[in-house]
Amino acid sequence: MVSKLYERALARGRRFAPDSAAGKYDLLYGIAASVLVAGVYVGSKGSTFAAVALICTVAAVILTFYRVDWGFMLFVAATLMFDQYPPRGYERSIIGVEYFQNLKSLPIFASVGPAVATPLELHLSIVVLAWVFLIITRKRVVLSRISGWIPAAFFFGWLALGAALGIGTGGDFLPALWEVRALFYLGVLFVFVPQIIQTREQVHQLLWVVIAALSFKTLQGVARVVNLGFSFGRRDELTTHEDPLFFVTLVILLAGLYVYKARSSQKLYLTLLFPPMMAVFFLAQRRATWAALAASVAGFFFLVESRPRRYFMKAMIPLAILAAVYLGIFWDSPSGGFGHGAFLVRSAFGTTREEAGERYYSNLYREFENYNLSQTIQSSPLVGIGFGNKYEQPIKLPKIPFTLAEYIPHNEIFWMMVKVGAVGFFLFWVFLYSHVMRSAWLFSRLKDPYLKAVCAVTLIAVIGQIVVSFFDLQLTFYRNMVYLGVLMGLYPTLERIHLEQEAAERN
Repeated sequence: MVSKLYERALARGRRFAPDSAAGKYDLLYGIAASVLVAGVYVGSKGSTFAAVALICTVAAVILTFYRVDWGFMLFVAATLMFDQYPPRGYERSIIGVEYFQNLKSLPIFASVGPAVATPLELHLSIVVLAWVFLIITRKRVVLSRISGWIPAAFFFGWLALGAALGIGTGGDFLPALWEVRALFYLGVLFVFVPQIIQTREQVHQLLWVVIAALSFKTLQGVARVVNLGFSFGRRDELTTHEDPLFFVTLVILLAGLYVYKARSSQKLYLTLLFPPMMAVFFLAQRRATWAALAASVAGFFFLVESRPRRYFMKAMIPLAILAAVYLGIFWDSPSGGFGHGAFLVRSAFGTTREEAGERYYSNLYREFENYNLSQTIQSSPLVGIGFGNKYEQPIKLPKIPFTLAEYIPHNEIFWMMVKVGAVGFFLFWVFLYSHVMRSAWLFSRLKDPYLKAVCAVTLIAVIGQIVVSFFDLQLTFYRNMVYLGVLMGLYPTLERIHLEQEAAERN
C-alpha cells in the first residue's frame, strides 16, 4: 500500500537523528549562531527585522530538513497569517508585510540589483530543496502522479510565453514579474503539494494548520473592532481583501462535516469559531466576498447528493429567511450601523449616487476600467498584449493608491484575456474546469465523510476565487494563489486514499 510505504518513508527518511557525539559542540554552535545574528544586526545598521528574520530562517531550515511536511505546513501557516497588503488605516500588519516584499525593498538589500525574490519564495525554495535532498540521498520518497498535468502544462506554458511576449515588446520586467508570479505559485503548488501531503493524517494536519491560521485572522479582526469601540472607526475595511474569501472555505468545510456527519474534532472547533469568524466576515466590508459566499453555498448545494442536500436545505432555509427579512428592513439604510450589510448589497447593484452611496465612484471606476480593457483587447485579440505592458486608457482613470493600477485592473478575469489573448484565456478555463470536473467525479465516489468535506472545499474554492476575481485584484495576490494551489494540489492525495480504501474493502 502506498500509504504504508509513505509512513515508512516518513519514519526513516524524513527524520534526521542527531549525532550522538554532537553534544560537545553545542556550545560552539550557540556561539557561532550568536556571532552571526550579531553580525547581521550590525551590518544592517540595527535592523531588528534582519536579525529576527535570520533566526526564523535558520529555525525554518532545521524544521524543514527534520520533517519536510512540517516545513511545508509552516510555509502555509506563514502565508495565511501574514498580510501582503494590510487594510487601509493599518500601515503595517501585526506581524509585518515583509514576507511578501522583494528583498530589494529592504534596506539591507537595497543596493543588490538581482534581489527581486521574496521571503515567501525563499521559504518555499527551502521546502523544495529539502524534498530534493531526500530524493538525492535515496530516501524512500513516494512520487505522486499529477492529475490534470496536461492542461496545467499548456496553461502555465502559455503564461510564460505571455511574460516573454510582454517584455519582448517593450514591457517592463518588474511589473511583468508582479503580474505573473502569483499565478506561478499556483502552478508550483498544484504540482508540489501531492508530493508532500500523501496520507489522510497529513491532510487532517494540514487542515488544522489552515484552521489555526484563519482563527488567528479572526482574532485579529475582533481585536481591531474592540480597539475601535465596536465600530468601523471611519474605516472602510478592517481585514485584508483575501481573508473573507478564505473564511468562505471554512464555511464549506463546516457544512460538509455536518451534512455528511463526519466525526472530527474540527467540526466542533469550527462550530465555535463560526460566529466570530462570520462577524469579522461582515465587518470586512468586501462586497466581492459576499458574492463568493453566495456562489460557494449554491455550488455546494448542487454538488451534494439528494439526501444531504435536503439536510442542508433544512439548515439554510431559516438563514435565507432571516437574510431576506434583514435586507427588506434595512435596504434603504445608509453606510455604517447595523444596516451596513444591506447597504453593501444595495451598493453592488446601484447605478446612481443615491443608491450606491460612496461606493458609486468605486462602481464607476470599475466600469471605466472594463471599457478600457475592451478597447485594449482589440489590438491583440489572439495572443494578448503580454505581461509588463500597460492596458490602454481611452478613458483616463484617476490615480488610486496602487502602484500597478495601469497594469492590473480590478476585473482580473477580463485582465487575463487582455494579457494572454483568446488562446491563453481558453487554456485558463480548461485548467480550472478540468480540476472542477475531476473533483466532482471523485466527490461522488468518496465514502469517507471527512474526505468528502475536504474534497468539496477543493472544488468550491475555485468557484469562490473566480467570482471574487471578477470584482477584485485576487488572481495576482500571493496569498490567494498559494492557498488555492494548496487546495487544488490535494486532489491526487484524496484520489490515492480513496483507491487504497477501495482496495482494502475488496480484500
